[in-house]
Order: sequence, then C-alpha cells, then structure tokens
Amino acid sequence: MLSVVKSESTMLPKVPVPPLKQTLDTYLKCIQHLVKEEQFKKTKAIVETFGAPGGVGEVLQKKLLERRDKTTNWVYDYWLEDMYLNNRLALPVNSSPVMVFPKQTFRDHKDALRYVLDFWRALPVDFARGQLAGTPLCMEQYYRLFNSYRYPGLKTDTLKVQINAASSAPKHIIVACKNQFFVLDIVANSKQLNETEILSQLEKIVKMAENAKEELPPFGILTSDGRTEWAQARDVLIKDQTNRDSLALIESCLCVVCLDEPSGLEPRDTNRALLMLHGGGREKNGANRWYDKSMQFVIGMDGICGVVCDHSPFEGIVMVQYIHIVVSRNAAEAYRSPSKMARASSIREFPSPRRLLWNCNPHIQGLLAASGDRLKRLVDNLDMDVFKFNVYGKEFIKKQRMSPDAFIQVALQLAFYKRLVSTYESASIRRFQDGRVDNIRSATRECPVFTFLSLNYFSLLQQDLEKNRRLREAINAQTSYTIAAITGMAIDNHLLGLLRIAKELNMEKPEIFCDETYLASNQFILSTSQVPTTVEMFCCYGPVVPNGYGACYNPQSDHIIFCVSSFWENTETSSAVFVKALNEGLLEIRDLFCLMRHFKIFI
Repeated sequence: MLSVVKSESTMLPKVPVPPLKQTLDTYLKCIQHLVKEEQFKKTKAIVETFGAPGGVGEVLQKKLLERRDKTTNWVYDYWLEDMYLNNRLALPVNSSPVMVFPKQTFRDHKDALRYVLDFWRALPVDFARGQLAGTPLCMEQYYRLFNSYRYPGLKTDTLKVQINAASSAPKHIIVACKNQFFVLDIVANSKQLNETEILSQLEKIVKMAENAKEELPPFGILTSDGRTEWAQARDVLIKDQTNRDSLALIESCLCVVCLDEPSGLEPRDTNRALLMLHGGGREKNGANRWYDKSMQFVIGMDGICGVVCDHSPFEGIVMVQYIHIVVSRNAAEAYRSPSKMARASSIREFPSPRRLLWNCNPHIQGLLAASGDRLKRLVDNLDMDVFKFNVYGKEFIKKQRMSPDAFIQVALQLAFYKRLVSTYESASIRRFQDGRVDNIRSATRECPVFTFLSLNYFSLLQQDLEKNRRLREAINAQTSYTIAAITGMAIDNHLLGLLRIAKELNMEKPEIFCDETYLASNQFILSTSQVPTTVEMFCCYGPVVPNGYGACYNPQSDHIIFCVSSFWENTETSSAVFVKALNEGLLEIRDLFCLMRHFKIFI
C-alpha cells in the first residue's frame, strides 16, 4: 500500500503560501466584527506595520517561501505540533474524536468481530466531494490509520509512523478485555489468520480475561491522563523490563480492539456518544482503552460500538471513509453462515493469545489511582447532547440552491445570536501533498447582520425579502471562504507559519502575534466539523476551550444529526440550551423560505 500512497501523493501540488497582503487583509476582515472599534483600530495599525514594505512580515514571508521550496509540505510539522503534539490535555474528550455506530445486537463474539476483519486491506484512491469535487486527494493519511503511535512527552508528544516493508509490518493486534490487554497474532507461519481462526482466538481471550486470579491492575487508564502526567508515569513503568516488553508490544501493534463490558446505561444516542468518548470512567470501561494507538475499535457486548481515534495522524473524514468500507463489507457478508465458515477452514497450529504482564509497586498504584481520579472529573464534567433534527435535511437545503455545509454553519451562528464568537471549522487541504486541514472562519461579518434580523419577527414583505437576501449573503460568504481554505488560501496556517519562522530565526515575537485580538481570535469558542456518512452513524468530540462548544454534524437527506458538547463546570455554556437555540434557528430559516415561496406565487 505504501508504494501506491507515495506515487499518488507526489503527483499532487505542494500547499501554496498565500500572498502576505491577502492574508493580512483577510485577517482584518475576519476579526473586525468580533472586537470593539477601539481595539480594532489598534490591531489594524499593528497589522499594517507588520505588512509594510521592508517590514518584519516581508522578511518572514520570504523565509516561508524558501521553506516551501525545500519541503514537501511547509506547514505540516508546524500544524501538527501546534494542533496536537504540544497540547498537554488528556486525549479522551479533549482531542480524540469518536465514531459512534448504530446500536448493535450481538449473538456472540463472532458477530462482534465482524467490524475488524478487513482493516488491513488496501483502500482505493479517494476523491474530493462537495466543493471542487473530483480533485485527486493525498492518500498519506490512509496509510497512517494503522501504522501510527503517539508517544507521550513531558513537553511535547512524538508521533511515529512505521514505514516498513510488508515483511516487517505489524503482525499482531492488542485486545483489551476487562481492563486486561492481550496480544493476538494475526499472522502465523507467514500466513494471515482467517475469520474463523481470529474468532477462535478472541474466544480464548474472553475466557482468559475471566480468570480473576491472573487479573492485573488497569494500566490502560494511564493513557487517559494529561500528556505530561502520562509521560511521567511511562518513565516510571519503563524502569522495569516486563513493563518495557508489554509497552513495546502495544506500541508496535496494528490496532486495539476493546471488548467492553455492558455499561448498564440506556443505549440512546447521547449515552453511546459519552461511552465512546471516555468509556464511562474507571467504574465502567474507561480503563479498557489505550489512547495512544491511532485506531481503537470498541465492541460493547451490549451493542454499544464505535471507533476511537488519536487525531494526530489523520482527519475524521479519512477514518469515516475507511469505516464505510468496513461496514459495507460486513453488511454484504452478514448472510454467511458461521457454521459453513467453520467447516471451510483448515485446521492448523498457531500461537495462543498472550496476556500482557505488568509489574506494579505502591508508586505505580498511586499513579493509577490519580489517573482514575482525573478521568472521573473529565467524565463528570462533559455535557453532551446528540440531537437529531428531523424536520428537513440536505435535500431541502439543496432545493434552496445553497451549500448544506454553509447553511448549517450559518444556523450554528444563529444559535449564538447574542454574541458572535470566533469559530473553527476544519477544511481539508488534501488536494496538496501531505495536506491536512486549515480553518474556515465561519463567523463572517455577513453573519451578524442576518443574525440581528433573525431576532426581529417582521411582518412586512420588504423586511422578509431583506432577511432572505442577508441569509444568502451569509451563506455565500461562508462558501467563498470554504473554497479559499480547501485551495490553500485561508489565513490560519499562513499566520502560524510566519510565527514559527520568527521563532526559528530567534526574533522577538512580532507584535501582531502578541496582540490581544490575535490571541482572542484563536480561542475557538465554537469548534465545528461536518462529518457526513451514508449510514446512520455519527462523529463527536469535546470542546477545545473550557467555555466553548464542540459541534459536529452529519447532514442526511431528510434529517441532520448534531453532536453538541460543552463542560458542566462553565456556567456560560449548556449543550441543551444550545441545541434548543439551534432547533429554533433551523425552523426559523425554514419558515423564511416557505414565506418567500408563498409570495413568489402572488408576485
């Protein structure tokens, strides 16, 4: 697969460096309506000085252009460190997105395993959808799905991607069951295990996990902790050879399969989302995870299933496309009789699964308890609301000749009508070599005008026509910025690159990056992402700031699934209140369109 990935990737263009003046002008446009007039005047003067002929901005721009010429992707390392590796927060909720599958009904573990049988097969080349559809995309992220591992560090993490020949590729997976970890070899005597053989191995693991005499402490809970705390704990663990050996096997596996115990919770959408995000804490399945591994398939014996991902190697949409293939294959093979498969399988010898061993002492016991306490606080603090808007979906929006994504972004801003906030929406730049994402700044200056009009229920036709016009202006502005972002012309990556170049040159930090406007504009109160699927599953994640919201949405043909998250400890936020406002806004926009259609009949 690697040779295919490389050949496809090198055919793509490099990520461009936007013109300096263009980025600075766009930056001012993006923040003008978010700050007070006096503050904006101060910021504008700082920006103009930065971008003046012969100024600091031109020096940094020149160096950034040189970096572009010398590297495959000038922003990749900067972005990865800034977005993920330097972040010290715990991975669950704060960083790792999850995909929640529809509620399943399992007869036995053989059914449960169907989600992971085909994960090592190569995937077809993916092409862009939506805006600029048909453009070839970089496939590097697909390669990283099962070949990545994130090592915790005291100050910054390290993401390692195994670039191996097929002969030295990972040949085992890790299975977590009852907070214990087991090695399951998927290759024996140079031959890959078939479905029946893997099922047999899983059944052995379940029986081994039930042996209470061999039960070991729940070491997986350490990976749910803050990254610095986990790095410190790992330094303690590796002083022991047995622990080093167990860590080495986990760090070199293909993926982790988490066989969860029944949670005891009602399997409604919100509860399933919470259990995927944090496992329910140490009292439930919070320790039945290993968050450093890029892919964790969670199969709950109560049918609560999904995938947990470390976000640093790849984007959510890449994981979704892969999961679509797995789910489709499983659905196509569901009619196969397990008994027939068993008879067709040839009997051969292969190693039994092995329990990973750990040596513990009072110091490590204390570390485990502290990690469990911090995970409990995170679990108790997360306010999640999965909301299915059933009145209409993307087909209705398309009939209005509007982009569904832009439409929903405006609706999200409308839910924030009392205070427009700095908003992050991820935009894929996989049209370029090693492309990841840039930011669509959805809180455009067109949005406040539409928002203000939406608060006033006018009865006169002229005012309704004005409201309709403003809505379309807001959606057009959102669509335009989206196209700029996915073609490498957004501002956030560029500004980050200029900041990092200044640091590499040992320059004093330019004033533009010390300005309170810049600092505030990068506190994304509303962090959003569209993760569409063709089946009834959904993606979710937590807020990126303590006083913010996470809002992931999945537009289907006749409905829209929203996953809204916030933190209970912040009195300014409430997921239920946000969902209520979002529902009202979507209905109000629908009513506006209906009114316009009514008057067009008579005009």
